[in-house]
Amino acid sequence: MSRRRALTALAALLLAVGLWQGGAGIYIHAKAVLAQILLDRAWSRTLAGEADARPWPWADTWPVARLQAPGHGIDLIVLDGASGRTLAFGPGHLQGSATIGTAGPALISAHRDTHFRFLQTLAPGETLHLQTPDGTVRDYTVTGTEIVDFRDAAIPTDWSRSSLTLVTCYPFDAVVPGGPLRFLAHAVESGEPHPPRRQTPLVF
Repeated sequence: MSRRRALTALAALLLAVGLWQGGAGIYIHAKAVLAQILLDRAWSRTLAGEADARPWPWADTWPVARLQAPGHGIDLIVLDGASGRTLAFGPGHLQGSATIGTAGPALISAHRDTHFRFLQTLAPGETLHLQTPDGTVRDYTVTGTEIVDFRDAAIPTDWSRSSLTLVTCYPFDAVVPGGPLRFLAHAVESGEPHPPRRQTPLVF
């Protein structure tokens, strides 16, 4: 094969790979945009009184809250459960933690490189808004952040007031995902007292 033909073949191969990668990127982006539209519609149905409003017929999850961080331009639908399939589309409410909007600690998890990437710039004193299925909007004040090893971590919790802990993997720029470190952002519902606290294992 001549040098010219080899270069032509290489160029064609690179073009094909580029088109394939570009197509995959467009597909993923389009899928994410469509998912957000369907999640918004499911949340609207939830606010209208529909129980377990699935965003698409085969979904094994449904919206349980809407989380907003106005200082970061964040507006997210929180889904029931935190399986890998759920977290591909949005933050998930960890089963076993408090029901969102009720007394007790509600834990919400999401991926560090997508929905919860903003946590790395979240600061104490900032306000989070949380809308529950009955339409009530609750304000939460960020009290602090920390990095823990999930294998031996216990987070302080208070079961007599409504609080949020937002959880994601750490570090944010890790090349290999799935390490033992977790980044936690704690927030408490604004304007409530601070009763005694107790420890609950961090398990997820």
